[in-house]
Amino acid sequence: MRTVVMGAVFAIGFISAGSAEDVMAPRYGNTTITTDADGSKSKLYYKADGTFTGKRGIIEFGGTWKLEGGNVCLTFNLVLPGMQNPTCAPVAAHKVGDTWTAAGRTVTLVQGIQ
Repeated sequence: MRTVVMGAVFAIGFISAGSAEDVMAPRYGNTTITTDADGSKSKLYYKADGTFTGKRGIIEFGGTWKLEGGNVCLTFNLVLPGMQNPTCAPVAAHKVGDTWTAAGRTVTLVQGIQ
């Protein structure tokens, strides 16, 4: 489960703390897909109201997110084994159609809820 959540967090990417734009905006109403080295996929769905949901296979999770000093911090509704609440990672601006790597995972931002 820790891998699922870390994949979710690292799906965000990296950016400097000084950005004034809403780096999360392209994620609203779209799907962030992370693929681990073993081929396992997780999907995250961010909302402008500061909430998120996600799934990996049949496992579903959710909570709230917020930007703090160049990081996005996810607070899960249920603390998952091996995780801290909140879990934070640097954040980067990406647009729909982008694919990047973060923490050994391939991340893709795709249009719509998939």
